[in-house]
Amino acid sequence: MIEIPESFKKLLTQVKHSAIIIHRNPDGDALGAGLALKQYLQKQNIDIDLISPNEIPNYLKWLPGINDVLIFEQQTQKIQEILKKSQAIFTLDFNDLSRVGKDFEKFLKTLNNHTFVMIDHHLEPANYAEFKFSDPSKSSTSEMIFDFISGLNGQNLIDKDIATCLYTGIMTDTGSFKFPNTTPHTMCIAADLMKKGINHNEIQIKIYDSFSLDKLHLLGEALNKLIFLPQYKTAYIALSQSDLKKHHYQKGDTEGFVNYGLSLKDADFAVMFLENENENEGVRISFRSKGNFPANEFAKRYFNGGGHKNAAGGRTQTSLDETVKLFLEKLPEFITELQVKND
Repeated sequence: MIEIPESFKKLLTQVKHSAIIIHRNPDGDALGAGLALKQYLQKQNIDIDLISPNEIPNYLKWLPGINDVLIFEQQTQKIQEILKKSQAIFTLDFNDLSRVGKDFEKFLKTLNNHTFVMIDHHLEPANYAEFKFSDPSKSSTSEMIFDFISGLNGQNLIDKDIATCLYTGIMTDTGSFKFPNTTPHTMCIAADLMKKGINHNEIQIKIYDSFSLDKLHLLGEALNKLIFLPQYKTAYIALSQSDLKKHHYQKGDTEGFVNYGLSLKDADFAVMFLENENENEGVRISFRSKGNFPANEFAKRYFNGGGHKNAAGGRTQTSLDETVKLFLEKLPEFITELQVKND
């Protein structure tokens, strides 16, 4: 349970219209947490919109309530008007406004008289929110939303749809409950959500066993390109724009690919580089690690990123070849430092 200050409870009684914003390139946790909070607050008679900076990946388009999500890149003017009249703006699953993209961030910074509420589980939260619920020890923001609702004595309002969204967020951010961020409390929440009538097997199938043929072929391409550096216990995959076009890439198709590198018996660090010129994003990078290997420090130091110790992200504005070259140059330097930390 999250302890909710009385000042926030008072705010909720006064809010007539609100908005929820999730991060760019939303994953299961961001959408699961956002949809669950939206449906809960609607039961409190609050008019509320859920906003994603960009398109929702196909593998999550089955979630309850997903058709009501607004897309900033597609409905910019409408969303700006919504946010201007919102009395409270919730930001979920990110801790810095830069995570919504440059144009969206620029607009949000003009809303000086609005109340921002952060609910997030990432390290080093920024200071833009008047109410900040931040806990890096939690498995996911969806776990925090469950505790948040519990702190408002609203557990009885969690129905099957809300539970499905929360379970999806927790399951995806814990790697189906196998990552180190899974705690006894996480498992107790999962059990409570199952009691609400969710079909946990169906959720697993929709997330992990509903690939298109193009996605499987893209996975094959990625595995063929996987390189293992045994001296550094590191595996990496680099997919170019031509690789993506070849297999008719859709947003979300590469979700989880980086974990295949980490599945190697002797790998402690796995990285995936994704060139995405169509979105003008340069190269997006996913980092995963085992044990004490701080993937987030590596991402932050060299690739404008951050995240959790074992799961982080980053990006560059250089070419794919230049990005991989930088990675290979910095890896030995960082590994040496890491080995000292681990001794």
